[in-house]
Amino acid sequence: MVGLCEGTSTLLLFFIAMPLKYMAGKPMAVSIIGAIHGALFILYCAALWHAMTLHTKPLKWTVKYFVAALVPFGPFLVDGSLKRELNELIEDD
Repeated sequence: MVGLCEGTSTLLLFFIAMPLKYMAGKPMAVSIIGAIHGALFILYCAALWHAMTLHTKPLKWTVKYFVAALVPFGPFLVDGSLKRELNELIEDD
């Protein structure tokens, strides 16, 4: 869920806030959405760290999802594999 929120905030920043700043002269949009995006990115990184330590995920797993957060549309692309892993964890318990 955090990944999808972070990915959505990236798209809002790139496709709503930045055009408002540069085409409409409204820099406040970048300030607001940029701050929200920054907070969500930090929360996403904290969630990755938590998953890595709590569920003993390998570093390669963590790097994969971290890199996905750096790429626009990345969180949306890896969401399916995260859902499959979550379902496997639920079934194991």
